[in-house]
Amino acid sequence: MGMHHKVQVGEKVISSIDWEMSPDLSFGTFESWGGRERVRNNDERVYYFFVDNWGVKPKLCLMERGVKHAKIMAEIKVPEEIIRKCIEDQGHSSIFEKSYAIDDQVKAWLIENVLDGGDQSLVIPSIDQEGEEDMGPTLPGGADRPYSGDLVHLPATPAIINDDDIGGIIGKWNFFDAELNPQGRFENDFIAGGDSSTLIDRKTSLMWQRGGLDIASARTMQRGIAELNVQNFAGCSDWRLPTMEEAMSLMEPEKNEKGVYLDPVFSKEQPFIFVAAQRKPGGYWFVDYKQGRAFWSSGTIPGGFGRAVRSFHSDADI
Repeated sequence: MGMHHKVQVGEKVISSIDWEMSPDLSFGTFESWGGRERVRNNDERVYYFFVDNWGVKPKLCLMERGVKHAKIMAEIKVPEEIIRKCIEDQGHSSIFEKSYAIDDQVKAWLIENVLDGGDQSLVIPSIDQEGEEDMGPTLPGGADRPYSGDLVHLPATPAIINDDDIGGIIGKWNFFDAELNPQGRFENDFIAGGDSSTLIDRKTSLMWQRGGLDIASARTMQRGIAELNVQNFAGCSDWRLPTMEEAMSLMEPEKNEKGVYLDPVFSKEQPFIFVAAQRKPGGYWFVDYKQGRAFWSSGTIPGGFGRAVRSFHSDADI
């Protein structure tokens, strides 16, 4: 695998760079059934560099990957002409495939300038690596801010959604969607939940995870939700995947300082999430808070993050 170089991220020294690993290969290795021949145990971590081309400018990032685990450790300040050349050589890709393997030129630049005691000013650790919490500001309690607004009852049962249906769903509730309804906005009213890991939207009578579940296949995501209920997460045992409408209700019309179309009270570590909806004739629906839209994937075992939700009926429920 050619793991012979070290990189320092903050106070942590990583000595096992896997030059063969890529975003595409990592899914088959760590998520797909039958693709685990390179993984010795579920606690193993693999580190690799990749190009993130989802934003306005492309970035070179260092990824920490494991079974149901994906975490960006740092951004590497590579010359723009090198990273753009790497992207150009990828050829055409779909709008949902914007994470790329590095090429030989990027690898050579890393070895010469960053690895094995190179220029540490070029390595920018992620916020979490600095030890800061990803959660946003403290939320008020229900007693601190009485609610007198209207209640909105969003569909709460799993659905089959066709391509032609999604525009109507977004328009009906005036959800923001960067392409289908860029002027939309759904007003929430968030207060603190039962503990720091949850919050409540009094507009929709929904309790949400502020963080969420790590990247997984559709099958393993359902297992993750089941585990939350077995563990009685936040004192509750009726957690589920959100419907399309529930997930879209969190979409904000502008990106926050974390780079996602979400209220900053939520974690940024779940940039796109599964919803309780399948597509006819095939596929799974997701809500993408990084791109600000709903989309579907046709993969047989698609990967996504999760953010669990549950309904509640009164303050006594929390």
